[in-house]
Amino acid sequence: MKTRKIPMRTCVVTKEKYEKRELIRIVRTPEGNVEIDSHGKKNGKGAYLKLSTEVIEKAKKTKALDRALEVPVPDSIYEELESMVIDEEIK
Repeated sequence: MKTRKIPMRTCVVTKEKYEKRELIRIVRTPEGNVEIDSHGKKNGKGAYLKLSTEVIEKAKKTKALDRALEVPVPDSIYEELESMVIDEEIK
């Protein structure tokens, strides 16, 4: 049986490659809004982050997402990402 190819993506903060399902996608929509794309299917320019508190804090501090998406990322996105990390840790 043929083995399936596992899609790999690079975290914009750590520059490490991970399986796509291990990362969370943040997308700049064609309208210019920044949203968290939990399914990885939304239209727009995307950037991937590893879901960990350290990576999210570093992304906010270095503005890595701002550069990758070419728009300012609101603090509410970072807060939502941090709450997703907490939810993952609880599971």
